[in-house]
Amino acid sequence: MSDDHYITSEDPDHPANLIPSLCAKFWTLGWVTGTGGGCSIRNDDLVYIAPSGVQKELMKNTDIYVLALSKQTDLKNRVYLRSPPCGRPSQCTPLFLAAFTKRGAGCCIHTHSHWAVLVTLLLEAQGPGKDKLFEINNIEQIKGFGKGFQKQGNLGYHDTLRIPVIENTAHEEDLTEFLEEAMDQHPDTYAVLVRRHGVYVWGDNVHKAKTMCESLDYLFQLAVEMKQLGIPWLSDIPVTVPTSRR
Repeated sequence: MSDDHYITSEDPDHPANLIPSLCAKFWTLGWVTGTGGGCSIRNDDLVYIAPSGVQKELMKNTDIYVLALSKQTDLKNRVYLRSPPCGRPSQCTPLFLAAFTKRGAGCCIHTHSHWAVLVTLLLEAQGPGKDKLFEINNIEQIKGFGKGFQKQGNLGYHDTLRIPVIENTAHEEDLTEFLEEAMDQHPDTYAVLVRRHGVYVWGDNVHKAKTMCESLDYLFQLAVEMKQLGIPWLSDIPVTVPTSRR
């Protein structure tokens, strides 16, 4: 049987069809321009991965790579069930796999959002010791994030969202150990910022990963504009309770 059976489906929600569709949408947001960024979806043991070095808005299902998590014994020498005749697998692959193996994620998205990059630069400008963590609270969009790995429910409006920042490397796959280290140090995070590069966001499924990625990009833009206006990202405001509940 041809290995194309992994990507053959009329279902628009099949990973091989959904990844090109999502990346085309991400391109319109400026997240995956210039062939950068990408997306990967896990379906049980199978992992579907966007290729590297292709125009993400023009990607087809026949461009998708497929591997089985259970067959991976060496992350530097990955075994693929399906490899397109042209191209190469995403350089983000080991980082996607980290989200799947360490967090049981169903989808991981990597963007080169300029808002994400600007936030890392604003943090960098604060100096050593203040540049490794993005924090913001008392903003409605925070409610789009889960409370953490294996925890029920989402954060609340008054909660503080914390996203760790790791330093960029010359080669993307070299980021893997730093991403995993950030996951260990911040077990409740669903994202990791990469200085002067972008952000990785993961979720239990495509819907949750996409929702958090969109919410995060909104918050990054808001944070940049707040900084321009001299408004702090962290605030201490009273909880408003309706008279009927006092």
